[in-house]
Amino acid sequence: MPEPIVSIFSGRASEYLADKIAKSYGSALGKATFTDFSDGEFQPSFEENIRGRDVFLVQSTFAPTDNLFELLLMADAARRASARKITAVIPYFGFARQDRKDKPRVTIAAKLVANLLITAGISRIITIDLHADQIQGFFDVPVDHLYASNIFVPYIRSLNLPNLTMASPDTGGTRRAASYGKMLDTGFVICYKQRAKPNIVEDMALIGDVKGRDVILIDDIIDTAGSITKAGELIMDQGANSVRAFCTHPVFSGDAYERIEKSPFTEVVVTDTIPLKQTSSKIKVLTTADLFAEVIRRVENYESISSLFKFSSTK
Repeated sequence: MPEPIVSIFSGRASEYLADKIAKSYGSALGKATFTDFSDGEFQPSFEENIRGRDVFLVQSTFAPTDNLFELLLMADAARRASARKITAVIPYFGFARQDRKDKPRVTIAAKLVANLLITAGISRIITIDLHADQIQGFFDVPVDHLYASNIFVPYIRSLNLPNLTMASPDTGGTRRAASYGKMLDTGFVICYKQRAKPNIVEDMALIGDVKGRDVILIDDIIDTAGSITKAGELIMDQGANSVRAFCTHPVFSGDAYERIEKSPFTEVVVTDTIPLKQTSSKIKVLTTADLFAEVIRRVENYESISSLFKFSSTK
């Protein structure tokens, strides 16, 4: 029986990244077309034979919701075209912030999205920096949950900052900041914030000392940039030498770009899980393509991916 052939396809929202992933993997991006109808309906179509192949569908599910539905339709089309296995490569897993009921009569959207992906025919998920680790448990199929530390840590080390301190912009990111602190053999501080309502911070305080330190704020998502720029201002007010922000998913909605330009950040380092809407002299983008390509290669060869996330604590 011949070995299955790997085919990498992309939805329209992530073609810029999927093309880089395919090239890093050593293959061409598969041919797919999308027909748009006048009423807003659309239909994906694979323009090559995928019968018996291992199909990888690359698509981030950021707004609009059409991006998620496009991924679902592609999965359904691949299943009906007799693909052997269908893996969804979802660099940014949208709706992940709705991972629990935080008040009565609301949805758990992340679980609903998981159910939809499985129903559409997805047999494996590859993603990076989920907003909440427990979302992996929403799936009854394997989830390869990658971490941007594999990309950020080497870059941070290359900066050779003399007095490095990691920071979390909120208490929810304490574990992430502590993990980076351990990998980089340094301490961390926490910004404690109280929200008036979603995307609006009412008050913020700093837990820890940053005087004379080069501080890096680490987070998984920057949305309106209100919290993280406020944290950066607070850190500089407390006597830090410099402050930088690192985040995996640059959602950047509302006044985010304007806030970043006016912020005290030396730079804001992000990945390419979501394409930038505009350029900024303060924003640096690091690619996830090589990481995703390597994971695809290891998944196909039934190799462990855990070794990708082991770092030495020495600089």
